[in-house]
Amino acid sequence: MEENKPESNFEEKLVNLEKIVMELEKGELNLDDSVKKFEEGIKLSQECNRLLENTEKRITILLGQNEEEFKTEDN
Repeated sequence: MEENKPESNFEEKLVNLEKIVMELEKGELNLDDSVKKFEEGIKLSQECNRLLENTEKRITILLGQNEEEFKTEDN
């Protein structure tokens, strides 16, 4: 079950980020609340980016390992 946790965290963060964008686009927040939401959105965006980068690294490692296995089996 731990394998799916980073993905669910990503999905949750993305949903929260989308909610923030919708709130900001409505334009109904005062300036102070808008800035706070914007800061929260930036933080979520950075966290999502970090999770994506980590996932990409893991996939690259896995593909590299599989490539080595194929080379070994073919020879």
